[in-house]
This record gives sequence, structure tokens and C-alpha cells, in this order.
Amino acid sequence: MGHRVLIVEDEDKLRRVLELQLQSAGFEVEKASSAEEAFRKVDRADLILTDLRLPGMNGLELLESIRRQNSHVPVIVMTAFGTIEAAVEAMKAGAADFLLKPFSLDHLMTVVSKALEVRALRDENRKLREELGVRYDWTNIIGRSPAMQEIFGTISRVAPTRATVLLCGESGVGKDLIARAIHYHSPRRDRPFVKINCTAIPENLMESELFGYEKGAFTGATSSKPGKFEQADGGTVFLDEIGDVPPSIQVKLLRILQEREFERLGSNKTRQIDVRVLAATNADLRAALEEGRFREDLYYRLNVMPINIPPLRERKEDIPFLAEHFVRKFSKELGSPVTCISSGAMQKLLEYHWPGNVRELENVIERSLVLCSGQTLEAADIRLDMVPRTRAASADNFLPDGVTLEEHEQNIIREALRRTNGNKSQAARLLGLTRNALRYRLSQMGLDT
Repeated sequence: MGHRVLIVEDEDKLRRVLELQLQSAGFEVEKASSAEEAFRKVDRADLILTDLRLPGMNGLELLESIRRQNSHVPVIVMTAFGTIEAAVEAMKAGAADFLLKPFSLDHLMTVVSKALEVRALRDENRKLREELGVRYDWTNIIGRSPAMQEIFGTISRVAPTRATVLLCGESGVGKDLIARAIHYHSPRRDRPFVKINCTAIPENLMESELFGYEKGAFTGATSSKPGKFEQADGGTVFLDEIGDVPPSIQVKLLRILQEREFERLGSNKTRQIDVRVLAATNADLRAALEEGRFREDLYYRLNVMPINIPPLRERKEDIPFLAEHFVRKFSKELGSPVTCISSGAMQKLLEYHWPGNVRELENVIERSLVLCSGQTLEAADIRLDMVPRTRAASADNFLPDGVTLEEHEQNIIREALRRTNGNKSQAARLLGLTRNALRYRLSQMGLDT
């Protein structure tokens, strides 16, 4: 079915010409000879084409009445009294475009097509925002356990405020999802959400990435560039893996939190910023405090509202709901015939310890659906990442015989470096440490080169 256009024009001949032209282009047409008559038909229209000069209520008053009702229908105004002032006034009142009489029918169709394209884009944008809001609605973040229900309660209380939140938990527990839920339930939901992965940014580039730089600040800076914080002005910054931020940057973050101001690299101009800061860590920041790797004043600024997200192995009652959710999700995405999980498969999931938490469960379900050919996911279809014990380990899973805790830790660190070909960042991730925590341990071993 074509779009429906409402023509509001008191001149019979012009109204008929417009009707025939639009109908020949595939549009459905409704007509009105006055604004009062048109007002009763507004709800059925995809676009309104109205003269500014009408008997009784004029076209501008009709436009203003439509906008007061929060209608998103685009309105194109026509006028034979084509002063720039009239056109500007109509555009200020919310008109999508205007036509100065006399106009060609080709120009009419161009203006109508453009207005409908803009409407389609706005409708799509509105729909995406609504879907995004639903996705990060905490009622759609799977968690039936008492621990997760308590977290949802905390989110509902903290989201409307501008309080800084520190999300703590192992990798894969869903810190990113909860940070986005906080943002999308805050007054800043229509402003930017900027995620900064502190581990992924090299230390020598972190200042310019976060705070921007001016032209000539360093070799290759051929133009000025705003940083992540400026991009998030009015919105939310999510600092993921905050424990990896070097001390020089920690000072600048503290100033952002305390004074809401900063300077770009290479500039003396102080800039004001309005951002809410959310941070996340999978490391023990208190241990980092004791080791002198994290500023105490910054820690307390970040720790205004701490939310500790328990690992999946401590809330196993959530596993069935998460598994069923991922089956529905990936069955649709992969075109898999699987519709349910057998009790045996579910028991296998419940017995596993899930070192990778929810992210690992999601990956396991996706992999299992790819390999499953039936309609039910059976225990044999569940492919877990079972890491075999080393032969040196004792039978009760304690320290290997004759090895101290310190020696065992050093052996594990050396093995992680071997597996990652000496890449310290990758080794740190493999060990569940921050890059700085690994460096500290390597310095204790005399290996920090």
C-alpha cells in the first residue's frame, strides 16, 4: 500500500490537480478544504500538504496544532504569498519543507519524496532507540538469583542519579551490559554512551585518546581532535578495566571526577565537561592500592556506588534461564532446528564451573547449536572447554608435590608468557590479571624487562 497524503487546499482546481498527480505516483489521497476539516483526518495521514492561506484557521495554525499533539507526520506548506518570512515562520513551527506557488509538479514530487524519506529515517531511528532501551532494560538482563535481583534493585535506584558507579566482577559476568542498562535508564539516555577499554589503548596514546589533542601537539598531529570525554559530553563514559589506567592518567581522571574539567594535549585552555562516569574492573583494586599501583583518592571517587557482580558458578540458578535464552537467540540467528534443551544437557551445564562466566556459556550454546542436528540439545551436543589438569598436580588438586606457592605462581606466569609468545597484555588476560599487576609480579621475579 502506498503512503497516504492529506491535501489541505481551498482552491478546488489546484486540489484536484494535486490529487491526480499524487495518485498517478502511487499515493493514496485524502482531501480537505479547510484546516478544521483536515484536523479530523490528521491521524490517518503519512504526510500533509497544506496551503498557508485557508478560510478560518490558517495553515500555520494547523501546523502548530499538529505539533502540540506530538504528531510526527511531516507537513509541507504551500503559499502564493511567497515571502521568505512566511517560509521561515513555517519552518520554525515544524514544517518539513515549503513550496512557493506556482510550482512544477516535478518539484512537488521531489519535495514530497524527500519529506517521506526523512520521516522513514526518523521512524527507523526511533524504533532502534526503543529496541535499544528494551535490550538494556534490566528486566531483559537474565538473572533470577537473589544476588542478581539485588543488583537490579540497585540499578533502579542509582540509574536516575549522576552518581559514579564501580562495577566489580570477573571477566564475562556482564559488566558492560549492566553499565549500558544504567545509562539507558538515566536522564542521559538520549546522549552519547562512550565505552573506553583501558586495556586496549597503549599507554603512550591514552592521554590523547581520552582527552584529545591540539594541532601540532606531537608529530603527526596535523589537526585538532576531541577525545573520548568530549565525545561523551552530556552523556556517559564507561571506563572498562579501570585498573589498567597508568598513574599519569589517573591524576587527570581524578580531576574530571572532582572538577569536571580537563585540557587537551598540547593546550592550556581548560575545558568544562558534563559526563557521568561508570567504571568496571575484574581486578582487586584494594590490592592495587596496597601495591601503590592505584591512587587512593581516585579509588574513593570511583567507589561511590560499588556493584559487585557474582560469577556464574555462585548463581547457578540463573544457568537454566540463560541457556534457554541463548538457545532461542542462536536458533533464530543460525537457522538451527533446536528448540529446547534436554534435562541431561541442562545437568551438564549446571555441573560445569564456568570460569568464563556468562560469556563462556553463550559461546558454548552457540557452538553446540552449530554441531547439533536434532530439535533438542542433548548432553552429547554440549561441547565444553574442559582444561585438563597438569600431570604435576596432586590428586586433590592442591599444590604439586615439593613446590611452594611462590614457585607454583611463577611457573604459571612463565607458562602464560610461553603460550602468548611473550606478549604481556595477552598473558595478563590469560591469567585474569591487569597488565600492571602482571608487571608487578614480573618485577618481583626479576623478569620485567
